[in-house]
Amino acid sequence: MPVNKPVHDAAAIERFKKLIEHAPICHFLTRLDERPVPTRPMATQQVDDEGNFWFLSTRSSEKDTDIVNDSYVQLLYANPGGSEFLSVYGTATVVEDMAKKRELFGPLAKAWFPNGPEDPDLSVLRVKPMQGYYWDTKQAKMLKLLKMAASAIVGRTSSRGAEGEISI
Repeated sequence: MPVNKPVHDAAAIERFKKLIEHAPICHFLTRLDERPVPTRPMATQQVDDEGNFWFLSTRSSEKDTDIVNDSYVQLLYANPGGSEFLSVYGTATVVEDMAKKRELFGPLAKAWFPNGPEDPDLSVLRVKPMQGYYWDTKQAKMLKLLKMAASAIVGRTSSRGAEGEISI
């Protein structure tokens, strides 16, 4: 894939889903106009067929309060072993949907919510992407090192892999 190739629609959603399979934990940023920007690790429960990112959260958390006051968020994903990286900017909503809570609730969630999906402090967050950017440099590491060495010898810039904007 060439550098700066934009990804749209179904291809963007598939790229989201593929990366989340390998790296489900992101840095979830709120209050984007503050310094330092509040961030916390969050496990992505799902990327749906419309490209929305879904998370389980704690209703009483600062993060949920942040989202109610300002819905703009950024998600930062990294799969260093696969040389894949993703930044998603969008709007988050606290969703009250018992069926979605049950759908997303798994065994690991029980550690935080011992009362299961009916836990009164359990909330569901939906992030609707507005803008995204990806980096995919999946060349084999040895091949990449060889290409970098060859580029240095002949004085050319090495290929950086694929990167580009993502839109839905």
